[in-house]
Amino acid sequence: MLRFLIKVVMNGIILVPFLYWYTNATMLSIIVASIVFSVIAYLIGDLLILRASNNLVATVADLILAVFYLGVVSTFMHWSFTWGKLLFTAVVVGVVELLYHFFLKRFDVESQPEKT
Repeated sequence: MLRFLIKVVMNGIILVPFLYWYTNATMLSIIVASIVFSVIAYLIGDLLILRASNNLVATVADLILAVFYLGVVSTFMHWSFTWGKLLFTAVVVGVVELLYHFFLKRFDVESQPEKT
């Protein structure tokens, strides 16, 4: 649960201000979109892809997911989100995801008991 909450906060720190600055979205829709993205990214990127592969693959998957998700939400919600700003936001999310995955790897190593 702690990992998920950290992911929500990290994504929120990026998505909320970027979506606020770059779109005409309401604060409520931005917060909901950020939380839903975090849930999807956690389930797909962290629980499935990261466990089955490595940090780079999971980060690229999260970046692609961010582009797809933000593009769909932007179109559906009629946000004024240009492709350049969307791609920039997705790349920043990808960098944050990379740092988050490093955190997960370190946390997993530190939480395992030492072998004697």
